Amino acid sequence: MSLFPKTPLGPLKTLTETELRIKEIMEKLDQLIPPRPFTHVNTTTSATHSTATILNPRDSYCRGDQLDILLEARDHLGRRKEYGGDFLRARMSSPALQAGAAGKVTDFNNGTYLVSFTLFWEGQVSLSLLLMHPSEGASALWRARNQGYDRTIFKGKFVNGTTHVFTECGLTLNSSAELCEYLDDRDHEAFYCVKPQHMPCEALTHMTSKNREISYLTAKEKSLFNRSKVGAEMMKDLKHIDVSRCNNREMIKEKCQVGMKIPVPGGYTLQKRWITTFCKQIPLDTIMKNGCLKGKLIYLFGDSTLRQWIYYLPKVIKTLKFFDLHETGNFKKHLLLDAERHTLIQWKKHSLPFVTLQLYSVIDHDYIPREIDRLLGDKNTIVVISFGQHFRSFPMDIFIRRTINVRKAIERLFLRSPATKVIIKTENMREMHIEAERFGDFHGYIQYLTMKDIFKDLNVGIIDAWDMSIAYGTNTVHPPDHVIGNQIDMFLNYIC
Repeated sequence: MSLFPKTPLGPLKTLTETELRIKEIMEKLDQLIPPRPFTHVNTTTSATHSTATILNPRDSYCRGDQLDILLEARDHLGRRKEYGGDFLRARMSSPALQAGAAGKVTDFNNGTYLVSFTLFWEGQVSLSLLLMHPSEGASALWRARNQGYDRTIFKGKFVNGTTHVFTECGLTLNSSAELCEYLDDRDHEAFYCVKPQHMPCEALTHMTSKNREISYLTAKEKSLFNRSKVGAEMMKDLKHIDVSRCNNREMIKEKCQVGMKIPVPGGYTLQKRWITTFCKQIPLDTIMKNGCLKGKLIYLFGDSTLRQWIYYLPKVIKTLKFFDLHETGNFKKHLLLDAERHTLIQWKKHSLPFVTLQLYSVIDHDYIPREIDRLLGDKNTIVVISFGQHFRSFPMDIFIRRTINVRKAIERLFLRSPATKVIIKTENMREMHIEAERFGDFHGYIQYLTMKDIFKDLNVGIIDAWDMSIAYGTNTVHPPDHVIGNQIDMFLNYIC
């Protein structure tokens, strides 16, 4: 700790502080998602029987108005629900204008919800409210998630000369065999592998994973996640609404910069372009982008949704070229260089848990906090961080611990270099009908809320990929190029 005299916390005190914070966040989430046992599917929330009513309806609306809808949740027998907790997704859209935005849902915890839409553009607007999961399903997913570490089987490859062997690995291992322990004592991160015979633990070079056929849901609970029940429309009877300009004057906003508080929703799409509601975006042409990136060192730490950035950038900035680091596979370190302009952009995967069937190297591979600790930082250094998708199938405390550790590393970076810019890209939605218990968006949404809470008062820029993926209506883990391009435009607005 001698490097950081301003941080007088010893390891024991830091541990207690982190453990207390994890406990506090878990208790808050347990209150948010209480147990909802049910005797029959008929007593769970029904999209068909629930009623949505526009409050203070009008024949026409003005751009900028707020439209409020009261939702009364009912079960399959038509009875009013007396508690909240349904996992809902609100969206407004105008397909002809390629326009979309998320709505805001307020849960009154008594079976009624307020769904608010800000009418950002003029034209015919359609409204949608999807019942992703009833509260009983959300509660079951939360319980199941925190019950076990064994939904994913990791296999580690150990190499000694011309021979190699695979052994079982994991965040915890129930094994009487001798184990290799890969521990980060400061951040209390741990990973284990069964020690191979006649090989040292240091011989671990690669990792792969696969799903274990295991579930912590009952058969009755599983029935709530049938395809027909996930993402059912709750506002079938509401016709589209007409929005006019009405000479509404737009408020002058200040330029986008790191540290700004982001409302919900934080923007909307129009003609496929992302338009923020809280700051002024500057349209950047290629010359401006090249000028902005001159002399910049940009480090991307995260998963494949952030790797999409490094694939997209050379398409729009032709002077950026990939540099071959002699590594193999999709999850190798990627490096883009423009030697003439002294621009470097690097993508590195975040460390374990990293879930993929593909074999990936664990050499030169570390937890994001350790990667951040190696950066000196300056006004031309930018760090972009994104993780979440690979954590969905593990108990929530793993994600919370990692997020807190990343925050602490950012604080240490700001101590030695306040001018360094840090951007957090939240995780985005993924396929609607993927296995809910293992990878579903309910887990992602809880992580999204938690990450925003942990980072809320840090001087970082947020790219709200969750908000953007609702607006664009992209139910895919890897959004299309036009969405990636708009994420990068938002990033450039923060750093240029």
